[in-house]
Amino acid sequence: MRAWIVRAGVLGERDEWALDNGLAGGGFIEFPDLTNVTTRQQLAAIGQERLAGAHPGKIANGVGQMWAMRRTIQPGDLIVLPLKTTKNIALGTCVGGYHYLADEPDDRRHSISVDWQRTDVPRSEFKDDLLYTINGALTIFQASRNNAVLRLKDVLGGSVDPGNITQVPSSGAAGDAGAVLDPAAAITVEAVRDVVRTYLIENFAGHKLTWLVAAILEAEGFTCDVSPPGPDFGVDILAGCGPLGLDSPTLVVQVKSENSQVGTSVVNELKGALSTHGANQALLVAWGGLTKPAEELRRTQRLTIRVWTSEEVIDRLFDVYDRLPDDMRVRIPLKRTWILAADETG
Repeated sequence: MRAWIVRAGVLGERDEWALDNGLAGGGFIEFPDLTNVTTRQQLAAIGQERLAGAHPGKIANGVGQMWAMRRTIQPGDLIVLPLKTTKNIALGTCVGGYHYLADEPDDRRHSISVDWQRTDVPRSEFKDDLLYTINGALTIFQASRNNAVLRLKDVLGGSVDPGNITQVPSSGAAGDAGAVLDPAAAITVEAVRDVVRTYLIENFAGHKLTWLVAAILEAEGFTCDVSPPGPDFGVDILAGCGPLGLDSPTLVVQVKSENSQVGTSVVNELKGALSTHGANQALLVAWGGLTKPAEELRRTQRLTIRVWTSEEVIDRLFDVYDRLPDDMRVRIPLKRTWILAADETG
């Protein structure tokens, strides 16, 4: 078994198509139907023709990735799809090799069949080194570094990434000098966010995350009363507007710092706290996200309950960083910078 990262477009434009149809791939519109291509030499010749004038490195990368799609990825292999639309990660198993969908739009023709078994895994469930691998700077590549296969298999089975506890040799493509294997991570927005996310996990675990959320809310104009560590009866923060924090809107906040998803009981608990405290609104900070039943329940309360996952916490942190207290900015040393998005083939 091998593990493969197969992206669905720079903007996630094929995310829904892939998940709804049990597929992975697409892109690489320069390449024709490869069904009758049986050797890498044949594919290399096609690449030289179709990408004539391109940088040799780009041609080699395109050929390597399409050869992985055409021949190397096999049924039984793990497939990883970093979703741009939801910021989560989908995991599945390849159940069918390369096929060309001639009736699809030109960016949805090269494909493999996938049984998508988990489609909403929060990025917070993965350790930093595995996220670094997932963020590799290619559209299609094999992930083997840092015991990736066994760790991804654990997550596929419903567990949290256990980390690189047992060192296992990379399962590279033996004898294939051009294998698309473990490229360096691209310097993308997602990669930067993953570094920040890991830092917050390591430095703001447990009740410390509550203080960070309170600092963000205060930067937005709320006055916050933070409960001490220990039993909180569904409320970690009481917040309100005005100098005393008594003016509307008033807010009850529950903070769950676990990497795993939280269920319906937490949402129901927050609904009860909203009523008990007579607050206008409620905020659930669920670092690892919500289970599907919890998300369905939350949608019935969407006018009164808001949810922040790790993604929203990071968004809010970036938005208000310049307005945070000095001591909080010392604890989270961020620097604003502009980067050029890495070029992605496909």
